[in-house]
Amino acid sequence: MSLRITALTDPDENTASRRLAWLASGADGVPVGSAFLRLFTRPGQDHLAELDVQVHPAERRAGAGSRLLQAAVGAAREDGRRSMIAQAEAGSPGDAFLAARGFGKVLTLTYTRLPLADADLSSLAEAVGAPHPGYRLTSWDGTVPDELADTFVASRRAMDDMPMGATDFGTVVWDLDRVKAAAAAVAERGETLHTVAAVDEADGSIVGFTELVVPGDGTGDAQHYGTAVLPEHRGHGLAHWMKAASILQARERHPHLAGLLTDTADNNPHMRHINDTLGYLPTHTAHEYQLDL
Repeated sequence: MSLRITALTDPDENTASRRLAWLASGADGVPVGSAFLRLFTRPGQDHLAELDVQVHPAERRAGAGSRLLQAAVGAAREDGRRSMIAQAEAGSPGDAFLAARGFGKVLTLTYTRLPLADADLSSLAEAVGAPHPGYRLTSWDGTVPDELADTFVASRRAMDDMPMGATDFGTVVWDLDRVKAAAAAVAERGETLHTVAAVDEADGSIVGFTELVVPGDGTGDAQHYGTAVLPEHRGHGLAHWMKAASILQARERHPHLAGLLTDTADNNPHMRHINDTLGYLPTHTAHEYQLDL
């Protein structure tokens, strides 16, 4: 097949990253595949690039994927990147493609879903109502309230030791501007960012949080983002407590919502156990790959 690789202009730029794109087309000009390369720009992750290559099933094994990969790797190296990551569903053509082209498997993720119609509401209510001496729950939609902003930003370091296997993921540095930008990005998509947080009653500071993004029309599946507790406050069941509250609130406030989606690294048995006990069921497995540049 005669292939043409065309660099495209991608407007998807934000305060944390920018993105490059390429289109693969045949001699007749018909598109056969594409590649997107996200270049992280904030300190702590400015060594990293994230790749997504897609080739139409009927056009595979004709070199389009390799040509797109070559363009992306060249651009990442030219930009001074150290590592490139990509994800593929286990057993998929993309899984084999990445493994055959020098990418190393660095992490396995299990994706799960909680069908809300099957949620055990009485058990969830019991979990939420169980006493957690010294702590209370609070919640909000969208951007964190001003009176909680400083401690919520500080609580984001709870994600710093999230199990990432051998992934060269770097460090995500959070400040108030980044917190507000993340909430604004969700709102611009017409979705709702709902946060449940655990508060230390001794000083009123946030010590843990769980985030859920709900579709704007309140139907379909919502997506969990981060769930984390500061190291010095672990061991009190706060993650389970917060997540149970998030499920109950989603069920009550969005009665037409079908389910909740989340993914967990296989080397994070604590969070996997929480999801299991709350009724999340596995849907598929994906592998995170990394190429050292």
